[in-house]
Amino acid sequence: MAPKTPPSLPLYEVKYRNNIISRGIELFILFLLFSLLAYRFFYLKYHGFQWLLALICESWFTFLWIIIVSTKWSQVEPKTYPQRLLERISAFPAVDMFVTTADPVLEPPLITVNTVLSLLAVDYPANKLACYVSDDGASIVTYYSLVEASKFAKHWVPFCKKYNIALRAPFRYFSGNSSSPPQDSSLEFQQEWKRMKDEYKQLCEKIEEASTQEPEACDFPGDFAVFSSIDPKNHPSIIKVIWENKESVDDGVPHLVYISREKRPQHPHHAKAGAMNVLIRVSGVMTNAPFMLNVDCDMYAHNPQVVLHAMCYFLGAKDEKDCAFVQFPQLFYDGLKEDPYGNQLKILHEYLGRGMSGIQGPFYQGSGCFHRRKVIYGLSPHDKITSGELQDEYLQKTYGKSQKLLASVAKTLSGGSNIIEQFNSVSVSSSVEIAHQVGSCGFEFGTGWGQKFGLLYGTPTEDILTGIYIHSRGWKSAYCLPDPPAFLGCAPSTGPTSMIQQKRWSTGLFEILFHSKSPIIGTLFGKLQLRQCMAYLHVLLWSMRSIFEVCYAILPAYCLITNSSLLPKINESSMLIPTSIFIIYNLYGLSEYVRANEPIEAWLNNQKMSRINAITAWLFGFGSATIKLLGLSETIFEVTKKDQDDTNSDFGRFTFDDSPIFVPGTTILLLNLSAMFIGLLDFKKENIEWGLGEVICTMWVVFIFWTFLKGLLAKGKYGIPTPTILKSGALALLIVHLFQIYQ
Repeated sequence: MAPKTPPSLPLYEVKYRNNIISRGIELFILFLLFSLLAYRFFYLKYHGFQWLLALICESWFTFLWIIIVSTKWSQVEPKTYPQRLLERISAFPAVDMFVTTADPVLEPPLITVNTVLSLLAVDYPANKLACYVSDDGASIVTYYSLVEASKFAKHWVPFCKKYNIALRAPFRYFSGNSSSPPQDSSLEFQQEWKRMKDEYKQLCEKIEEASTQEPEACDFPGDFAVFSSIDPKNHPSIIKVIWENKESVDDGVPHLVYISREKRPQHPHHAKAGAMNVLIRVSGVMTNAPFMLNVDCDMYAHNPQVVLHAMCYFLGAKDEKDCAFVQFPQLFYDGLKEDPYGNQLKILHEYLGRGMSGIQGPFYQGSGCFHRRKVIYGLSPHDKITSGELQDEYLQKTYGKSQKLLASVAKTLSGGSNIIEQFNSVSVSSSVEIAHQVGSCGFEFGTGWGQKFGLLYGTPTEDILTGIYIHSRGWKSAYCLPDPPAFLGCAPSTGPTSMIQQKRWSTGLFEILFHSKSPIIGTLFGKLQLRQCMAYLHVLLWSMRSIFEVCYAILPAYCLITNSSLLPKINESSMLIPTSIFIIYNLYGLSEYVRANEPIEAWLNNQKMSRINAITAWLFGFGSATIKLLGLSETIFEVTKKDQDDTNSDFGRFTFDDSPIFVPGTTILLLNLSAMFIGLLDFKKENIEWGLGEVICTMWVVFIFWTFLKGLLAKGKYGIPTPTILKSGALALLIVHLFQIYQ
């Protein structure tokens, strides 16, 4: 590297937020929670079962609040300076970019194509980039779409760089306010703009036409013969170099490689983690870049300088251990500002994400993340490895029997800080045969892939588990928040898809607690900091939280049905404790949204959806994970449908289907409605134990499930299916009957 500006100017800065007031409020809420627990404990002998259950649930919520306070304590304001990077160095390190897709129906090829095009056009030397697309669906349409996209990229990439286009995913650039060229632009630009739009339209038409045909009916050239009559779950590896930058031109189009790894019914494929490990090995024998980026097929590069922002951390860190990986937050486009499904995660990133960055670094979130290859290969900080120490016998036993892969691994592990020269200068096409070898499903047998390095196996949330293992070895990670955002994706836009995503996350996260590389093990026997462990527990305990959420939602109804009390009477001074907690907690939560420029409706929707997710999706996630941990079943990886039907006038309105995942929420709603009816009938009786507090709590639960209440009255996809209502009604009646029997 040849310095061109004073080295004293940092490539990035991380400043801590002044959040003294927020800390004070959080500690005061914690004090109130402890006061409530003390009150419950000292008066426990005067009350019944409901008081004990409330004490247990409130103890759990207090524990979770301690975790949240710890995680949010040290929030950071990171800032990167890509312009300084451009001025300071003359040669850039290479980056291998990975895009993963699994189902051409749930993840339409056009979405994948736009993500790939946005990556191919980033502001970075093209001869230092290679893009690998993993297609676990072995789809001929996906491959065809990428072939056609590579032809379009030869015009699109130069166009973007010549005119410094800000949005480099065509479907975003040619939509909305950009549906026509700027009136004040040059005639040359307007002509090229129209030509690019026409070419992109033709590309879309080709992909759409191919998507609507049966694979057997597609009249594709001979290069596609390998896809004929292919079984997506039983086929050999397919590796195609779609485009190779043979002249190594820095302003051309980067390499583009298609990979569909071998799959056999008798071999476990480990879902996305397995696909990622194949990408790591294939890229290791083809290009062997020292840095790797992985994105989901629907997370396009929104900021063309995204690679430069990441390099500010990697090249600007004084100590490599401070930057094992650079994580960009997962943000979404075209989401309604009110966030009706509570899945845009803006507040999670704004406070908890920044808080984690002030400890040991953000989680690895599975998309929008740059990794050091040697960290993924299992290297620990400050390990000094020379090529002489890496014997072939050790490497073969650990990394597999491929001499070229072993050579690239040895070069990566012993490369030290010489990160620029590691890009493989051999032709990419000449490595295809070796790539097939390392992409076979039996290559990992007897090695450490998925166990000691690579992305770890054993859970659908392989990203979180891998991040825990990296942090446990003593590495730190970096949080990057450029403006505009680096990556944007599409969030689930229907009730069922949102619930499936939440169920998958909660299932995998709970499984990690019982993994040999759980954060508790990492803290006790590794180098995972205690507060970082607590930050991980915040998400790993999602499933377990569902049990306490369900119990707490039932308690007010139990009191009304059994004529018992849960809270002090309205005229008792002790009523100030739960009342203060409810008011201060909600006002503080609302203030966080206001400070983040989010509307009140978004706060309200997130409050509702956090309860709904806990009682529905997370509860099923807990059950699914428990069944797997008991050895009764295996977890099934469920792909989230990428659906952005924002042309519908009811876009954002909650939808239902016949999935059993909606039964718990409907049951809780019907139970509380029944309790209000029973309480109303008993109101004129003497010796009423319950009071206004229990009534308000019951009404609050009904308000939380207002979406379900509307679903009881609606029809079609916006209404709860009749079988679900009947099942839930029967459960609610059974619970009411049991309450009355055992009161």
